Amino acid sequence: MKKTVVINIVGLTKRLIGEHTPFIKNFMDDGACATIEPVLPAVTCTAQSTYLTGKWPSEHGIVGNGWYFKEEHEVKFWRQSNSLVQSDKIWDALKEQYQDFTCANHFWWYNMYSNADYSITPRPNYLADGRKIPDVYSYPAELRDKLQNELGTFPLFNFWGPKTSIKSSQWIADGALSTDKMYDPTLTLIYIPHLDYNIQRFGLDFDKIGKDLQEVDALVQKMAAYYQKKDTNIILLSEYGITNVDQPIHPNRILRKKGYVNIREERGLELLDAGASKAFAVSDHQISHIYVKDKSEIDALKKIFESEPGIEKVLTGNDIEKAHLNHERCGDLVLVADARSWFTYYFWMDDAKAPDFARMVDIHKKPGYDPVEMFTDPKDHFVVPKIIWKLLKKKLGFRTLMNVIPLDASLVRGSHGRTPENTDDHPIFITNSKRAPLEQSIKATDVYSLLYKHVSNT
Repeated sequence: MKKTVVINIVGLTKRLIGEHTPFIKNFMDDGACATIEPVLPAVTCTAQSTYLTGKWPSEHGIVGNGWYFKEEHEVKFWRQSNSLVQSDKIWDALKEQYQDFTCANHFWWYNMYSNADYSITPRPNYLADGRKIPDVYSYPAELRDKLQNELGTFPLFNFWGPKTSIKSSQWIADGALSTDKMYDPTLTLIYIPHLDYNIQRFGLDFDKIGKDLQEVDALVQKMAAYYQKKDTNIILLSEYGITNVDQPIHPNRILRKKGYVNIREERGLELLDAGASKAFAVSDHQISHIYVKDKSEIDALKKIFESEPGIEKVLTGNDIEKAHLNHERCGDLVLVADARSWFTYYFWMDDAKAPDFARMVDIHKKPGYDPVEMFTDPKDHFVVPKIIWKLLKKKLGFRTLMNVIPLDASLVRGSHGRTPENTDDHPIFITNSKRAPLEQSIKATDVYSLLYKHVSNT
């Protein structure tokens, strides 16, 4: 066996590697590199599950970052249980092959209750008074306390939301190095999300994202220097490439106008009633799953969406199977946006009736992914004192809504999920190992075998 570390630099592509990333560029030039043909949808949970199982979504079942849980009639995103992935992981196979093999998983998704030897993942405490306290979940349990005693509390509010910064990635990286010093795992998986944030905010504007690239480059250099001293196979990879967008599409509003979506009103605000709807959308970046109660409506719905600007493909039947998405969790139709578009979860027609969670960072209540959670209202010049006042009230024990997120989807300038036309925007696989030459381009399912070969040293 050969000690191996996999550093998942979210959003990294060939287009981004250059003057702002001198270390990563040299690492790529000195090693071997391939672009990865992204899985559909090219989103975190699907891509990671594909890499770690070597299977398509049709087999492992992770059709997005969230989906419609039909037995519960609820849309749920960002679940954590490893049992949701319906295929064995790479560490399961390596444990069978090598008695002394161990694995550490730092923040890759579906992290809880797996067979990995050491794991850590974000898990805030939700207190009875309405507060959300940053915290993590770990296995073994004492790892959580060791890392937070050494590094401080995990900076959850820098991990997602308007305050995102390098701090969360720095904590994850430092935590991985500390875990390595304690346990020396054979395979370590590290999640570095920092590039994801501002590229979704600003798109590929290097004047605005240059600092983020420099910060990630320095962080990767620090990790690589540590692992190089331990004679480690070092792999840098990514899940997807983010490209420029300027056109949000609202599938649930389209369905509502046609009489398919059912709405429930509570306290004067609207909620999507998925279980009572004839059809509704679960939107996830540039992919949207349409779940249909009466399957005879599928052809009519396909015609509706094919006529909508910004929608490049409407997959049904055999097309879903060809995309390797034919799983019971998949929508009856799958919408794919064109290069400049992305899908919102919005279902209300009047912002005054939007649910209270729409203006908050609330990844579990929203029936779809919401990148607008990374913004505050640019027109509100008093937003900072409002946030300070709300935080003060929370600390004093008062219930208050952190309703500072705008409802303006046009703010988003970068997205992902579809397959970009230019391979410079595809995810990437870089390794310092030259034992076996890489093809110029590999499939997402090929990542599994490459990781296996690095660990087995074959």
